[in-house]
Amino acid sequence: MDEGRSDLVTLVDLREVDETQVAVVGGKAAHLGVLSRIDGVRVPAGFCVTTTAFRRVVARAPSVDELLDHLSRLGPDDREAIGALSAEIRRSIEGTPIPGDLAAAITGALAGFGEEAAYAVRSSATAEDSPTASFAGQQDTYLNVVGPEEILRHVSRCWASLFTERAVVYRLRNGVDHRAVQMAVVVQQMVFPDAAGILFTADPVSGDRRVATVDASFGLGEALVSGLVNPDVFTVRDGEVVTRAVAAKHRAVVAVPGGGTREAAIDRQRQEQPALTEAQVVRLVRLGRRIEAHVGRPQDIEWCLVDDDFLIVQSRPITTLFPVPPAGDQDNHVYLSVGHQQMMTDAMRPLGLSMWQLTAMAPMLEAGGRLFVDAIGLLASPGRAGFLEMVGKSDPLMRDALQTLLDRPGFVPTTPVGEGGPARLPTGGTSIETDPAIVTALVERNEASVAALRRDIATVTGTALFDVLLEAFEEHKRILAEPLSMQAIMAGMEATWWLNDRLYEWLGEKNAADTLTLSAPGNITSEMGLALLDVADEIRPRPEVVAFLHGVEDDGFLDELPKLPGGAAAHDAIEAYLDRYGMRCVGEIDITRPRWSERPSTLVPVILDNVRLFEPGAARRRFAQGQQQAREKAQEVLTRLRALPDGERKADETERMIDRVRTFVGYREYPKYGIVSRYFVYKKALLAEADRLVRAGVLTEREDVFYLTFQEFREVVRSHQVDDDLIRQRTDAFRSYQALTPPRVMTSDGEVLTGAYRRDDVPAGALIGVPVSAGTVEGRARVILDMAQADLEAGDILVTAHTDPSWTPLFVGIAGLVTEVGGLMTHGAVIAREYGLPAVVSVLDATRLIRDGQRIRVRGSDGYVEILP
Repeated sequence: MDEGRSDLVTLVDLREVDETQVAVVGGKAAHLGVLSRIDGVRVPAGFCVTTTAFRRVVARAPSVDELLDHLSRLGPDDREAIGALSAEIRRSIEGTPIPGDLAAAITGALAGFGEEAAYAVRSSATAEDSPTASFAGQQDTYLNVVGPEEILRHVSRCWASLFTERAVVYRLRNGVDHRAVQMAVVVQQMVFPDAAGILFTADPVSGDRRVATVDASFGLGEALVSGLVNPDVFTVRDGEVVTRAVAAKHRAVVAVPGGGTREAAIDRQRQEQPALTEAQVVRLVRLGRRIEAHVGRPQDIEWCLVDDDFLIVQSRPITTLFPVPPAGDQDNHVYLSVGHQQMMTDAMRPLGLSMWQLTAMAPMLEAGGRLFVDAIGLLASPGRAGFLEMVGKSDPLMRDALQTLLDRPGFVPTTPVGEGGPARLPTGGTSIETDPAIVTALVERNEASVAALRRDIATVTGTALFDVLLEAFEEHKRILAEPLSMQAIMAGMEATWWLNDRLYEWLGEKNAADTLTLSAPGNITSEMGLALLDVADEIRPRPEVVAFLHGVEDDGFLDELPKLPGGAAAHDAIEAYLDRYGMRCVGEIDITRPRWSERPSTLVPVILDNVRLFEPGAARRRFAQGQQQAREKAQEVLTRLRALPDGERKADETERMIDRVRTFVGYREYPKYGIVSRYFVYKKALLAEADRLVRAGVLTEREDVFYLTFQEFREVVRSHQVDDDLIRQRTDAFRSYQALTPPRVMTSDGEVLTGAYRRDDVPAGALIGVPVSAGTVEGRARVILDMAQADLEAGDILVTAHTDPSWTPLFVGIAGLVTEVGGLMTHGAVIAREYGLPAVVSVLDATRLIRDGQRIRVRGSDGYVEILP
């Protein structure tokens, strides 16, 4: 074997490598090296041709550098161009002779194992089998390769397989630079198994870490991987086989004497026999648990059975599993997604996570770039019924998932847990009078608090800034927990529920509160959407400004506007809007997301849509129309009630509740506005500190601090030292978390519970959700995942994953709303009712099941969506 510097080593024995050498031997070889040193784990012997050899050959391959330049400029959907370029790269690499000294080193290594023995020649890319992306099946493996010449030829083929079309597309979709990935090649002694298959040490579907699954078939594992046979499937929990399904296995892949493999028929009497005994399955899972414990995370393991002995030929992380929040004990825990409550299920960066944790009212745990609260305490408490009712109003799927756990004997404790549980159930305490002055006073107090915050931190820098911010966070939480504020929020919500329940009971009227709350006063979020219509009114009569805005590509456009005819007035209108609402943005609970004031170009497409779709004065007319509809609905309802038995009492109670809901329901949106206002003050102060670190040469980019927690950021300011490797690791982890779908509910075993709608009153094929804003509308579905990419026409129905308040400007131009996340009192639902938009939320997989451009019917009163022919 070669010795010396690692970047010059061309061959290394598998037993000599570990996870620190991925850049030299690739992910597969590094994992095999780790496996080979675990007590009781057998790995076929072999060696690795390192990435040094790969670089030498690629450097000699004609035109590869130029072809890679072309490849890097393609998108993942340019399949024809990708196919042509990748094929040309492969031909160039395979056609380049292996240097003589390298070929001699490989054949010399073979002599040590048996030159004429059979080998598996396997690709091992440097980005392969990482904790964040497995790259499974993207490069090639060749089995039963015999003879030095054939092994050398297949080493070249493995190098070239770095550029298969599927591997290129995979890298493009995962944001991996083609030049950043190198290819090593594993050459291992061939194993001729009686049976082979895959072991998942966690259930790959449910995520349950206590459940392992084993897929098994006769012969080489290639039959299973290629889909040639249906495997036997065993499920193991706590060391026992709990389910098994034995398949009819008609064929197998077997080795051919002299090299290669072929399909072969299995004897009829063996076809329906299990490939493994239950004792072997349990023993295999025990081996998998040993590997899992050693590497520290659930594994996808390829195994072979030879003479009743298991050999491991590959082990990689199961990258699709959502991480489990840390518990610190062995008790059962139930984690509820904070993002599903906050209408922002995207991954957050570490600074955003830690800032929300420091300012939230409940203890929050992080996993997969998302936040969770532990509900085990509330589920075990005497107040469980009230908690479930509240969850059900917010998210029925979450409530159903919790009921599934409650129905399992012994999972939830029968007595309340201790202090480790979540924060107490929110409550408004005693009721309050129906007095608009209460809301006015709350808003004034919040605005005064934000103004005081700006003054307090205006001149503070260094570590002192972080001390002042920690004090500010306590004030932040005090405002959130103010009893009067909670009472005002609950008063509006409870009045809504009362009206809907009583008017359905008395009049058979579904969701009557949806109309009764139209254009309710003081809703800061609905006012924000209407205010952008006023901005459009200022811009519409100025053709030079409209033409200029159509060409905006960056955020410097505001400085250019005053140079145009009428541009000064347009500039002032946009700036005034940003002064009032510029702290908002998509995903605003994450302090690291760019605010509208930081990226005003985000608003330009919406402003231009408003210019095109609306007439002058639309905001004023729309608000007045909503007020009129609400008044007329109130009169209609009261008249009908008075005609009922005991009608005067019912009408009087209803009139008081209508007054109450219109007094308080608008305030429901204000606390979030206050939170985000404070967040923007925090952010500007922290970014100023980051800029000082950049000027001092401590940081490369100001945004590097987004990958530090608040406490780590403070330490960097104190020490003027930063761990660049940590920032790189956090950046890679965040990228991987973005690809994960966060669960509504997850247990401490890692089991994901989705919940279900248990309804039989909807048409076949309809998509079920939560009815949150009454009415029925048909129109063109616009599936939009990025607000900045919205292109709406009058009558369109917005279909998206989730809407936080920043999406409100789009609501003024649509006819209906469908989201994957949400509940009766979440932001999108509240604003849909404010604007009179039929809306159904919490529709599972809506953005996948509804195609952009399809015609759909939204049944906002009944809670389902129909896809029309």
